[in-house]
Amino acid sequence: MENIHYINRGTIDIPKIQELLAQKTKLALSEEARHDIAKARTYLDDKIANSEQPYYGINTGFGSLYNVKIAKDKLTKLQENLVLSHACGTGDKVDATIVKIMLLLKIQSLSYGNSGISLQVVERLIDFYNNDILPVVFEQGSLGASGDLSPLAHLSLPLLGKGKVEVEGEILASEEILAKHNWKPIALQSKEGLALLNGTQFMSAHGVYALMKAYKISFLSDLISTISLEAYDGNSSPFTALVHDIRPHRGQIQTAERVRSFLEGSQLINQPKKHVQDPYSFRCVPQVHGASKDTLRFVHKVVKTEINSVTDNPNIFPDEDEIISAGNFHGQPLALALDYLAIAMAELGSISERRIYQLISGLRGLPAFLVEEPGINNGFMIPQYTAASIASQNKQLATPASIDSIVSSNGQEDHVSMGANAATKLIKVLDNVERILAIELFNASQALHYREPLTSSPFIMSFVNAFRTEVPLVKLDKLMADEIAKAVQYLEGYQIDETLLYD
Repeated sequence: MENIHYINRGTIDIPKIQELLAQKTKLALSEEARHDIAKARTYLDDKIANSEQPYYGINTGFGSLYNVKIAKDKLTKLQENLVLSHACGTGDKVDATIVKIMLLLKIQSLSYGNSGISLQVVERLIDFYNNDILPVVFEQGSLGASGDLSPLAHLSLPLLGKGKVEVEGEILASEEILAKHNWKPIALQSKEGLALLNGTQFMSAHGVYALMKAYKISFLSDLISTISLEAYDGNSSPFTALVHDIRPHRGQIQTAERVRSFLEGSQLINQPKKHVQDPYSFRCVPQVHGASKDTLRFVHKVVKTEINSVTDNPNIFPDEDEIISAGNFHGQPLALALDYLAIAMAELGSISERRIYQLISGLRGLPAFLVEEPGINNGFMIPQYTAASIASQNKQLATPASIDSIVSSNGQEDHVSMGANAATKLIKVLDNVERILAIELFNASQALHYREPLTSSPFIMSFVNAFRTEVPLVKLDKLMADEIAKAVQYLEGYQIDETLLYD
């Protein structure tokens, strides 16, 4: 029996989206959604047919052209021109997974019956999703305020048989894929182009994707820092529950609990310690990692609200007999949250780089640069340079995009969120943190070797031994870029039970 998720008014959340993607679940509209969509469309058609009143973007121009009335026989052309003229994206192509999330979120938002879209359009978007026909969308072009106009225009072009799509990694003309499936291009009705282009699905899809990755990075930061703690012969006392009970930030408590669980059964952590205190990068892991967890939790709440909302304009209210032009497309809630998450995740990379530095410094019985015969061998000297370079780049990328605004549309759209820029650079921050953590694991695995015959906990040793099958111990200088690439690949492929990630 085919696995189907029915789009409905129930709340959709990040773990559910991750499940839909992983299981390649098909989408379909529930009867409730079909009714709500059809009801709003019928109401809008009746309103346009029986009224001469101007409604923004429905029978008027767009942006600063809002006061230009459009004749009824040109409403379809108005909407098609909107999509074509707004497809001005440039830069790198958006990752296919993010585009698929964009489709899902656009379908979800249109299903509530406040957009005036037709069933035909929503069902075609579902066809694209179910057949992995992913419109080619570009990273640059959205101001994150009048909705994600440019990227959503590119998402919508294939409905008209325009633009390009990606299918199984191959880029094809949209008209070619429509012909293959015997689908005709859709003639957009009044308001439909605006419903498709207004919205925050570019920003929010990046937010969903970022959260899925950030939760994993948060877990790996705790695990890898614990391995580094063991390799550094660090103390367990800073992770004692008593300490965190008197400063009960939720993330701090959770981090300490997680580290204690990782250390269960360790010989190393229980051996007598010569040093009564560790550097902050080890001792303050609960406080630093915990603060990032609390940020992650806040951003999750914002994104969850956004993806269960109607974010186009104007909004249709059939029961109240209202068509209201407002500003639900403005990305400020997302822009601030995504900037906040970039800062919080960059900090995980920053403290990780400091642990790398401590491990190679020839302290606590470890050889300088974690290699035999330092001098003739450089060992792990330069991977730390690489980590430092990446951590520094993250500090630059973490500069908030949301503090910026540029006036557009002849002053009509005079404050924008720049949330799309916040979204795209957040992904770069996350990729960078993953690379720094991979370098830390590379270092910590090597350093742990010098603690033998004592061992860490069964869980940590299992994780490290699996890593060493991919990235073996370094005995003599070798091409370290290859080893770092394998370490990154190991973390990318490492599977974590979702019950350990989302709380």
